Amino acid sequence: MQSRWRLLDWRRRCCFGCIKQVEALVPSPARCPAGNSLHHPWVKSEGPKLVPFFKATCVYFVLWLPTSSPSWFSALIKCLPIFCLWVFLLAHGINFLVAHRSASRILAGLIFSAVGDAFLIWQEQGYFIHGLLMFAITHILYSSAFGMKPLDLKAGLMMGLISSSCYAFLYSYLSGPFTYLVAVYIALIGFMGWRAVAGMQLCNDLWTWTKLSACIGAMLFMVSDLTIAVNKFCFPVPYSRVIIMATYYAAQMLIALSAVESRDEEDFKKRS
Repeated sequence: MQSRWRLLDWRRRCCFGCIKQVEALVPSPARCPAGNSLHHPWVKSEGPKLVPFFKATCVYFVLWLPTSSPSWFSALIKCLPIFCLWVFLLAHGINFLVAHRSASRILAGLIFSAVGDAFLIWQEQGYFIHGLLMFAITHILYSSAFGMKPLDLKAGLMMGLISSSCYAFLYSYLSGPFTYLVAVYIALIGFMGWRAVAGMQLCNDLWTWTKLSACIGAMLFMVSDLTIAVNKFCFPVPYSRVIIMATYYAAQMLIALSAVESRDEEDFKKRS
C-alpha cells in the first residue's frame, strides 16, 4: 500500500510540474520582447485555452483508475480531457464554428471520440466494436475537415503502403468479424492520415503551424490505435496503456489546434 501511495505521489508531482511548465509557456509581455517567436498571437491566444486540457490529462494519469473495474466515474475521468477540447473550440464562438466547416467537423469528431472512449471503458463487456464504430466516424469527420486539396498522390501512396503493412501484420491474428472490421478501420484512419499529411504542403513551403499540428496529430492517432490493435489481438505491449493514452491525448489536442487556423488568419488581418 505504501509503495502504491509513493507511486501516486510521484505521478502527482510530475504532472503538476508539467502543468507549471505549460503555464510558463504562455507568454506575458515581460517575458516576450518584440520580435520573439513566442510573441506570436497564436501562442498568446490559444495557449491559455489549453491549460484545462493539460490539467484534465494530468488528473487521468495521476488517478490511473484500474481498467478491470469499469465505472461511470472512470469513463468521466477518461473523457474529461476531450471535454476540455470541446470547450477549447467552443471558446472561439459559435459563429466561428458555423462559418468554418472544418472546425465544426473537428468538434463533431471530438464528440464521437468521447462516446468511443466511454464504450472502450466497457470493452471487455462486449462494447469494443461500438467504440470502434465511434472512432471510425471520427476519422471520417477529421478527413472531411482536412479536405481533399491538395490531392498529393505521393502522400496517399505512402499512407496506403503503411496501412497495408499494418493490416498484413495484424491479419494472421484476426478472426471472425474483426477480419474485415479492422481492415475498414485501418483504411479510414490511413485515409485521414493521408489528408493531414497532404494538407501540410511541406515540400511547397506552404505549411503552417496548425497544418503541422494536424499532421503530427494524425500520425500519433495512428500510433495509438496500432498499439491498441497489437495489444488486443497479437501480444501484450509493455506499458501499452501509457503509450495508447499519451499518444491519443496528444493527437486529439493537435488536431483540435488545427481547427483554429482560419481564426488566426482573421485575427492577423485585423491587426494588420
